[in-house]
Amino acid sequence: MATYAKNPQVSDQAHQDLVATFVKFDRDHSGTIDLSEVAAALRSVGLSPSAEALRGMIQAADLDHSGTIAFNEFVAIYLQAQSTSHTSPRPRGHSGALSASAASEPAGKGPDETRVLITGAHGLHMFVEEEKVAFVNHINETLAGDPLLASKLPINPQNRDIFASVRDGLLLAKLINAAVPGTICDRALNTNIATLNTFQINENQNLVINSAKAIGCSVVNIGAADMVNGTEHLVLGLIWQIIKIRLLSGVTLANHPELCRLLGENEDISALLRLSPEQVLIRWVNYHLARAGSARRITNLVNDIRDSEAYTILLTQIGRGACTSAPLQQSDPTRRAEEMLREAAKIDCNKFVTATDVVQANPHLNLAFTANLFNKYPALDPPPATIIIPTLDDDENDSRESRAFRMWINSLNVDPYINNIYEDLADGVAILQMLDKVQPGIVHWPRVNRPAPNVFKKVENTNYAVLLGRQLRFSLVNVSGKDITDKNRKLILGFVWQIMRMHVLKIIRALRSDGRDVDEQFVINAANDRVRSRGVAPISNFRDPALRNSVYLFHLLATVAPNAVNWDLVATGSTDEECAANAKMCISVARKCDCCVFLLWEDIVELKPKMLMVMIATILAVAQRPT
Repeated sequence: MATYAKNPQVSDQAHQDLVATFVKFDRDHSGTIDLSEVAAALRSVGLSPSAEALRGMIQAADLDHSGTIAFNEFVAIYLQAQSTSHTSPRPRGHSGALSASAASEPAGKGPDETRVLITGAHGLHMFVEEEKVAFVNHINETLAGDPLLASKLPINPQNRDIFASVRDGLLLAKLINAAVPGTICDRALNTNIATLNTFQINENQNLVINSAKAIGCSVVNIGAADMVNGTEHLVLGLIWQIIKIRLLSGVTLANHPELCRLLGENEDISALLRLSPEQVLIRWVNYHLARAGSARRITNLVNDIRDSEAYTILLTQIGRGACTSAPLQQSDPTRRAEEMLREAAKIDCNKFVTATDVVQANPHLNLAFTANLFNKYPALDPPPATIIIPTLDDDENDSRESRAFRMWINSLNVDPYINNIYEDLADGVAILQMLDKVQPGIVHWPRVNRPAPNVFKKVENTNYAVLLGRQLRFSLVNVSGKDITDKNRKLILGFVWQIMRMHVLKIIRALRSDGRDVDEQFVINAANDRVRSRGVAPISNFRDPALRNSVYLFHLLATVAPNAVNWDLVATGSTDEECAANAKMCISVARKCDCCVFLLWEDIVELKPKMLMVMIATILAVAQRPT
């Protein structure tokens, strides 16, 4: 599910060769290859720069300092290597290149999955056929019985109906709500399928894209038009992220305190909090391998599981006597995987993968298969009474704020993904990325320790982040980098809030004709000016009780998109229940108007000033966009 834009300096045939080479080395379908694989990829197209020269090329090409190489960066390295080479790149035979006619057909069954390459407006795109089939099957099962989708379901997984099925946004909206219930208020959707016009469809897709951001999806370079047009790799990329969020949402200490059983000797709970859900699942598999008396251990859900041994042993441990180790008698990997899946079927867990997906080690589908096993049969003993399970929700208000900040950070496409705002910001790298996104060029990346292998290097990074924050005139009195590395919650949230505030206000300032600075009072005045013509009383601050029932916010949204608000569904807000119902719909209407907001409905009814400031400022920013 990647895109391969053509560099104008590369011929059509060379572009197709480079795509084929890149796809070969992009084994996890992430759209990137590791730095260690660049040399081998260049050798496969006949280029062998020296190690010293290659280091310089990689440093020049890795502009985002991600530590991985995207396709456009790989092409830049290729061009530089070609220009400094004394020999021409080795021409590839017909079997190594993709012909123009083959670009829109399945790439064929090779050592990996069936990769479908499609010619698009911006180059070649790729998706994995087996993933499409698995995703469609999951959608059919998850959304079965929804009356709104009766005309769409079930979708045929063997053709490309899925790409037409997402056109009006309704199926994706329902999938998002299945992943994170209550994210989208159904009352904000345009649901009359028979009469939907282009504008209403676009509103639905805006709601989908912005809601996907709000639950943690990365939607960089994905827009409503991509979903309407059924752009294959982008549709499947978004669907996978939503499915992944749904499957991994339960892999937490909050949902499963018994995960403390996975702790090793001399480890405390913080060791688990530092792990991503994928890493927790790997520990979970190894825990059951150890309990079974097996010496086998895995370090990933790709190559380490392709022989089905770990899966088979895991099933015998969690299957409550229903599953056996009979598959291990098979020497052929595919036959063993087939037998393993028959054992999984005994506990209704033969989902997502086929035997081929296991043997070929498809990373997405094997992660989904493992997460499904955990969600149904964690098979862990309750935590000992002596262990206290700390949570991120000691203060509910703090938890909501940290969630909103975490989703906002992830919307910036920070790498790696932020699962725990306190643990994942402790090395300073993510904070520095945030600062560089909000104020491009402010970070001198050669100064950054990436990775930061010990606490001293982490503190160097966080001290640098604090220094830059002070340059931006943030209020960081008595704040040091060590406070961040020590995971001081109050100070971390305060720092992140100031970055988020600057980001929002910069957007508004960029849209002002005079380019002058803006602050909270400017936001209040601008909002009051817009609703005045509608006979709405002004607000005095972001704690104004008039905001509690959302009616002021609905009027502000109506100045952006008059038809977006269905006033028949807006309550007066005279009761707590009505205020809650209004707030839920208001957030979805804002997203339908293409406002990317991260607050929860409780933040409105409880008059949380930070979240309300961001929401109102975001509405104003959308209102000021050129038509």
